[in-house]
Amino acid sequence: VVNLLGISITVLFTLLLVFIIVPAIFGVSFGIRKVYMKTLLKIFQWATLRIERGAKEKNHPLYKPYVNGIIAKEPTSLEEEIKEIRRSGSGKALDTPEFELSDIFYFCRKGIETIMDDEVTKRFSAEELESWNLLSRTNYNFQYISLRLTVLWGLGVLIRYCFLLPLRIALAFTGISLLVTGTTVVGYLPNGRCKEFLSKHVHLMCYRICVRALTAIITYHDRENRPRNGGICVANHTSPIDVIILASDGYYAMVGQIHGGLMGVIQRAMVKACPHVWFERSEVKDRHLVAKRCDKHVQDKSKLPILIFPEGTCINNTSVMMFKKGSFEIGATVYPVAIKYDPQFGDAFWNSSKYGMVTYLLRMMTSWAIVCSVWYLPPMTRQPEEDAVQFANRVKSAIARQGGLVDLLWDGGLKREKVKDTFKEEQQKLYSKMIVGN
Repeated sequence: VVNLLGISITVLFTLLLVFIIVPAIFGVSFGIRKVYMKTLLKIFQWATLRIERGAKEKNHPLYKPYVNGIIAKEPTSLEEEIKEIRRSGSGKALDTPEFELSDIFYFCRKGIETIMDDEVTKRFSAEELESWNLLSRTNYNFQYISLRLTVLWGLGVLIRYCFLLPLRIALAFTGISLLVTGTTVVGYLPNGRCKEFLSKHVHLMCYRICVRALTAIITYHDRENRPRNGGICVANHTSPIDVIILASDGYYAMVGQIHGGLMGVIQRAMVKACPHVWFERSEVKDRHLVAKRCDKHVQDKSKLPILIFPEGTCINNTSVMMFKKGSFEIGATVYPVAIKYDPQFGDAFWNSSKYGMVTYLLRMMTSWAIVCSVWYLPPMTRQPEEDAVQFANRVKSAIARQGGLVDLLWDGGLKREKVKDTFKEEQQKLYSKMIVGN
């Protein structure tokens, strides 16, 4: 038994080395993951058709998510809508500024619409799928259809938890161990081209191994627009693995808060080999200090581009929310990047208010795969007539347009905070201008 176990471990490690670790070191792929993805797509299509057919036979209602919302909304102004209410109610137009009792119906309707179809809150829950991907958590009304479908789902559970999960944990442990060891060793070398070369390839190698630990299938577009030294790379934020997705194709200086535990060990090792920008917890709250440190970094054109996620929180891969203006006040060249995940194979969104990091990683490592597309957009600079907020909105719109995401003006901080009074006051001011005049 011991001999068989030893042989099994040796064979497994050899397969990992030959088919995963060595290709990751050289940045090549044998195409196994793409064949795996195509096979899964065919299985999902068959399972979805079988569910639809079975539901029709048993008269079960099929769940279909409302992709564009459950309420049809037209982009009209407050003044136009109240005019329409007054015309249909009393026949009066807004010729003279005065209060009409019927005006309250506009605010009542808007309030009910917001409760029923809140475009902010739904951005912080998992994206709903129209088809079933054999992960029970992505189908809200799964019912027994046939023995073959149930056996297929059970087989999928065994594959994901008994084969893929141990394999992915082994790869993640290998990648993190090599990252800590490699960056620590490189950190003892004197500054120069040799250290920079080794640091770059150690980071790329380890991140590529970690990408394979998630069975990530990434398609990079327009690589000629990749961020360059002395600039800032900004991207929409869906998951903590966004960093790994981007860093497996480029070399970046990270910006973030200093952590303890395992994350702290990794941060301390990384900063020895590469000039990352880490902040203490007390410093993060000082926006001017953070901006000053980042500005000092980008002024040196020999230093790596800074990787920043201006939303400040994870959004569920359907939209882009307000970009914090701090990254756009510096005055450096901004390199926008759009990231779009395919939820058919696994949901990459991290709902931090619902799942801890360990639970989230377990869900990720027991999914079928992580499939995403990355677009490098042309570099953008702040125009003379633009302020930081306008520049941030222009970059955000470009990312949303390229990634096929909804462009929202709301602050992602609403995930944990109440709406600011200023938003309410804006609506009150608009209505008061109608009644009292400008």
